[in-house]
Amino acid sequence: MRNNVGLCLEKRAHLNPGREAYVDGNGGERLTYAALDARANRIGNAFLEAGVAKGERVGLLLMNSAEFMEAYFALAKIGAVVVPLNWRLVANELEFILKDSGTRRLVFGDEFLETVADLEARGDRTDVVQWLQVADRESLAPFAESYRLFRDRAPDHAPETRAVDDDLLYIMYTSGTTGLPKGVMHSHNTALWGMLTIAATTYYREDERYLACLPMFHVGALTPLTVNVYRGATSVVMRTFDPLRAWQLIEEERLTSGLAVPAMLNFMLQVPNLERFDCSTLRWCMSGAAPVPVSLIEAYAQRGIEIHQVYGLTESCGPACLIDGENALKKVGSTGKAFFHTDIRVVNEAGVDCPPNEPGEVLVRGPHVMLGYWNQPEATAETIVDGWLHTGDVAVLDEDGFVYIQDRIKDMIISGGENVYPAEIENLLVEHPDVVEAAVIGQPSPRWGESPFAIVVSRSGELKESDVIGFCHGKLASYKQPKGVVFVSSIPRNPSGKILKRILREQFPGPASV
Repeated sequence: MRNNVGLCLEKRAHLNPGREAYVDGNGGERLTYAALDARANRIGNAFLEAGVAKGERVGLLLMNSAEFMEAYFALAKIGAVVVPLNWRLVANELEFILKDSGTRRLVFGDEFLETVADLEARGDRTDVVQWLQVADRESLAPFAESYRLFRDRAPDHAPETRAVDDDLLYIMYTSGTTGLPKGVMHSHNTALWGMLTIAATTYYREDERYLACLPMFHVGALTPLTVNVYRGATSVVMRTFDPLRAWQLIEEERLTSGLAVPAMLNFMLQVPNLERFDCSTLRWCMSGAAPVPVSLIEAYAQRGIEIHQVYGLTESCGPACLIDGENALKKVGSTGKAFFHTDIRVVNEAGVDCPPNEPGEVLVRGPHVMLGYWNQPEATAETIVDGWLHTGDVAVLDEDGFVYIQDRIKDMIISGGENVYPAEIENLLVEHPDVVEAAVIGQPSPRWGESPFAIVVSRSGELKESDVIGFCHGKLASYKQPKGVVFVSSIPRNPSGKILKRILREQFPGPASV
């Protein structure tokens, strides 16, 4: 079999044509593998007839949908390059990505018509020449074509395969938590190795039914969906995440596994009367993008659900480390060991491996690591050194080789010469019964250099600053304890669930009170 991601769908449709491949968790649309592959073939042939060249970039500005999934596999088959677009971005941010990537064609949903009309009106500030609208209504934007008509008038035979191995598959732009986003390049080979790595390490069964609730423009959704095709699992997809609907789907669709970031799992626990839902089929759920609080892991364990903490990056096509079911509670708080086909190191500033329990930077190596950053050779050379991906994340290895992620290097607080990792404080704060979620940043301090400052969402609205600070006494060293607290209605996060510390630092610049 040639190494082309799109051919995975073709093969699965051949092996299990009648098996359920895709379930729309909101609208009820159901597609077998044969039906999904036929739709992918149609849109692939339509793009070929429209003159899409090998290597041409095609943007997808879509909510989670069958159209996103079919277009991804179709574009893979015909050798085009997919540019998944974060639909939370504003027009100026999307303009940068479209221009930077040289995207020529854009598939977009009705929800984004106003933003896309703005982009189209900007003329040559983007390179887009074809606008395809996935419309739920008859009227289209005057500049757009109907995606479904464009697709359905093409034949459903397998299109010509025009990309293999190291040919570029997609450019996925990082969330841009600092500065302009960078385009992470993955080839068919790196994406396939990402898929094989997860398939070799996780716990799929023949009848797996998987909850997919992360946005498909994110590697935490796109790579697992590819794994599901490879393993023949059924993907039950939420258009957007809703904690109540997640429990309903677990019961209605007899879901067995899934992936959700810690914030999602936390929101699910806030749903009233959880005991009314039958979640007995759900064996495990991976969770990552941020350190998973121990209290969260234990709360799900009480419901018979294993939380397998996963650590990964867009640059690694997803996988880096994973905790197994056997150790999820024995090594609670750990993200486990390196995935199959993956190597992990924790090194100090000199690049020397750290001894057990000494913090250092995580390095990742494997055939699933990105090709590099689009049009940024210097950033690529700084990030990938001698084959090792420098993650910018801090972790410790214990004596048994289990990895414990602590924080981002750039988010670390240095208070009185001591390193303070916000995640440690955040994990403690969410153990308070009246704290829904919390974030910790450093504020400049004339005495200590920096002091921890907590941003808290209260469940009752009655929590006081003194309550939060008092809760930390005796549980954290004095230099780690928050020196100030503010209460907010919500904490800003990017689509992968990571707290946007940059925004919080802008909102609460300090100086610290102590």
